[in-house]
Amino acid sequence: MTAPSRARSRLGLVAGMMLAAAIVTTAVLALSGCAPQSAAGENADAAGPSGPAEELRLGYFANVTHAPALVGVQEGLLADALGDTTLTTQVFNAGPAAIEALTAGAIDATYIGPNPSINTFIQSGGLSARIVAGAATGGAALVVRDGIDSVDDLGGTTLATPQLGNTQDVALRSWLGGEGYETDTTGGGDVHITPTENAQALTLFRQGGLDGAWLPEPWVSRLVVDAGAHVLVDEADLWEDGAFPTTVLLVRAEFLEAHPETVRALLEGHVASVTWLGEHAAEAPVVINEALEAETGKPLADEVITRSLAHVSFDVDPHAETFETLVANGLEAGTQKDGSIDGLFDLRLLNGLLEADGAEPVSAGGLGEE
Repeated sequence: MTAPSRARSRLGLVAGMMLAAAIVTTAVLALSGCAPQSAAGENADAAGPSGPAEELRLGYFANVTHAPALVGVQEGLLADALGDTTLTTQVFNAGPAAIEALTAGAIDATYIGPNPSINTFIQSGGLSARIVAGAATGGAALVVRDGIDSVDDLGGTTLATPQLGNTQDVALRSWLGGEGYETDTTGGGDVHITPTENAQALTLFRQGGLDGAWLPEPWVSRLVVDAGAHVLVDEADLWEDGAFPTTVLLVRAEFLEAHPETVRALLEGHVASVTWLGEHAAEAPVVINEALEAETGKPLADEVITRSLAHVSFDVDPHAETFETLVANGLEAGTQKDGSIDGLFDLRLLNGLLEADGAEPVSAGGLGEE
């Protein structure tokens, strides 16, 4: 029985007055922005646990930094863990687009960067979603054309990011601000930032339409190997011990409440994917490339995939200790509202799996359940 059918069945058991009250309450929440505009029947998720879901709709990007998703889908690890729950997937270019789908109820979970996760949590007053695991660290950099050899050469240049407000966009704006450059969200300022889809950024850079870009892998390596760019700033150099989260696993809060068994199964597949990547270093480039070809129609060159993976690490720890800094960066960049992220993490299901395997639990950094 589908979620809408279960919702209608439960509603048929209550009195008309209670039904009317529920409808009014839902309408008020929707108008106030506190409830996602989801598919018919998705508000049934809010009724509490209702067993495994019939379907889990998962988002991710065709990026090397999303290799746990790529491998999990390509090798069947996610589908196997989900069992009778059908896995359907949707590929996005950047975080804000994935958040739009999550908020609308079009997907239930997504691999995504930390800043869009922060944004949706703050904008919804903590109601929208929870980070349930980490996925990747590292693998982002500012690459530029010949003739730009230091930060002093950036005045008047045009740089790209994947999307306004995505994790790399925030990183670039924050870093430029710390170097004394002014930017704004409309492309003005001392350095012009133009949010551009990743493949288009590569094309524009080759054509001389961009001076550089702050991107995730494999796009950093594509611009270096395929277009002659060089790295001006490796984001790892800006963080203590080089550890900064690039990708986390985010789940719609209503789905987590309604289907914890399904989220636990998703996490089993996710942990299996991260473990597979750690145990199959030689095989990983081939499998990731096959997955990328399936999504984009074209594999990466061997040199690109090898270089990309050398700059990314895969780990289920979301590095919650970095998130207050990420909040400050978003505020400085002007892409985020001020607000609390207390409660953003729910790592209980993940830590249950880790402890069962004899592994150390991961920390929510005081920002949620663990």
